Amino acid sequence: MAAATNLDQVNPAATAAAPPVFISTATLQSLITHKSLIGHLESTLPPLSAAIHSPLRHAHQITPNSSFLLMPSWSTSPLLPYIGTKLVTHNSSNSALNLPGVHAIFVLFNSLTGQPLASMDATALTLYRTACVSALASSYLSREDAEILVMVGAGSLAPHLIKAHLAVRSKLKRVIVWNRTVEKARNLVDRLKEESGFEGVCFEADECLTAAVRMGDVISCATNSEVALVKGAELKAGAHLDLVGSFTPRMKECDDEAMRRGRVFVDNEMAAVEAGELVGALERGVVIVGGLVELIKRDIVGRRSEDEITVFKSVGSAIVDLLSAQMVYQSYVHTVSPSISIV
Repeated sequence: MAAATNLDQVNPAATAAAPPVFISTATLQSLITHKSLIGHLESTLPPLSAAIHSPLRHAHQITPNSSFLLMPSWSTSPLLPYIGTKLVTHNSSNSALNLPGVHAIFVLFNSLTGQPLASMDATALTLYRTACVSALASSYLSREDAEILVMVGAGSLAPHLIKAHLAVRSKLKRVIVWNRTVEKARNLVDRLKEESGFEGVCFEADECLTAAVRMGDVISCATNSEVALVKGAELKAGAHLDLVGSFTPRMKECDDEAMRRGRVFVDNEMAAVEAGELVGALERGVVIVGGLVELIKRDIVGRRSEDEITVFKSVGSAIVDLLSAQMVYQSYVHTVSPSISIV
């Protein structure tokens, strides 16, 4: 992929008197695209990830049905003078109120002065960064001539994953959506058909997951399943499997055979202890080849042949949150609030 964005740094002294800004969902969506964020992550993860510190996230149970999570991170690099924290609430009973179960906000500070710079909708931020991490990995792991994308799950992350994967694989011309509730898959397909920018791409819903998986060149999964949905025996030669949904040892979106057949890569080392597909993986004959940063730096080889099956498992990280928030904030300064001086 081409080198990514070149965002100027904000001068701490020049912004000392500027009040913190709030970046809404609509504004955030106007500032970045999946393609631009993929490029930004590709160019910033290798040089900056080692300078970003992100301790284990804090998780607090509020009630049996609700929890509160804090995900802090900070950079010691002068090229990334930020401290950030993502605050997340999870209420499993919200579906009865027709509300999302997860709400989040990201707060950004200047690490040189401690000044609060911005807060932004981290629900949208998380959707973008999660999808873009998957697509960035796919650009190294999937076949360049991939034509069929299978989307397993039709929740809020699904359209972002579809758009991000389309951004890195121009030959994808058929998108098949599967969901346990087929009506949700059909509704997503209808929405995508109405959007512009997908000329030449066919969207369809399929009630048979097995048939869809057998056709998929890229299979992206974003579910909360605790039962393996994708079976390794059904993956065709050359397929790339992208696993996004699981983040606890009880959750898993594919079986061990899928992990054993493929060369497995992860977004970060926490995947081995958080994701059900990988917990105890070594004992089950699954080998993790390496991480996303190593792929980008080409310290490890991605796809080695046209017939090889590849697997990418992500669980998310505060490092990517901070880099994504950096891009959103600096894009805001450039385009919305030019009165904030830029070096």
